[in-house]
Amino acid sequence: MSIDFTLKKYKSLCEAISNCSYTTLTFEQYFSQKNIPINCILLRHDVDRNIENALKMADIEYRFNLVSTYYCRKTKQVFKPEYFQKIASMGHEIGYHYETLDKAKGNEVEAIKIFEEELNVFREFIEIKTACMHGNPLSPWLNSNIWKKYDFKEFGIIGEPYISLDYKNVIYLTDTGRTWANKNIRVKDVIRNEYNQKNNLLIGNISTTDDIINLIKEEQFPQICLLAHPNRWHDHTINWIGESILQNIKNIGKAGIVWYRKNNW
Repeated sequence: MSIDFTLKKYKSLCEAISNCSYTTLTFEQYFSQKNIPINCILLRHDVDRNIENALKMADIEYRFNLVSTYYCRKTKQVFKPEYFQKIASMGHEIGYHYETLDKAKGNEVEAIKIFEEELNVFREFIEIKTACMHGNPLSPWLNSNIWKKYDFKEFGIIGEPYISLDYKNVIYLTDTGRTWANKNIRVKDVIRNEYNQKNNLLIGNISTTDDIINLIKEEQFPQICLLAHPNRWHDHTINWIGESILQNIKNIGKAGIVWYRKNNW
């Protein structure tokens, strides 16, 4: 079996999508269009660290006539407007990957102020129509909880994937933890509603990208949201090994957090 989580493997995934009847949509398109294609895939990328790798993935998608959404953090590593513009020029969407409750240490008033300020900085360089929360497993706050008090539409945001998607109809697949399967290492990146269990039962025993490719080829599920973090996908051996070691260490910690919260909250 070939090595997983390489850009070469991601290319195979994109090729499989392009050869099927699925249409790819950005989240802006999905939230704004009245008539959504029956078979569609929402390719989502949370750019947590590696904007350079995001550009490589965007180029692969572009070569297969696919579009996707890149949610970018307001950090020194990620906030590089020249990359945003290159990615957007290929037809992809740039979204805002907010973490304002974390930055405000739970203060909602300060958090919404940070949200507006950072959003405005993004908009100096690129159009932003959707936003998606960043989940820090070590933080006690869930960034999307800010919308229990405020309305993101007041800031010109038309949708938030964790809130606005109808997961009754959309199958959610994520590479969190550098695996497509292990739910016990997902601290924040989970569907928090009654459809979570249904989603898990439907996708069955999926763990590798080849499993995802086979699922897509079967075209069993009309609508799929597929999250791939650019920093997890490398062709260079040293980078691939480094990311693998880092992720394995983090997964041990996240598994402990999940266990603790299940047994103490």
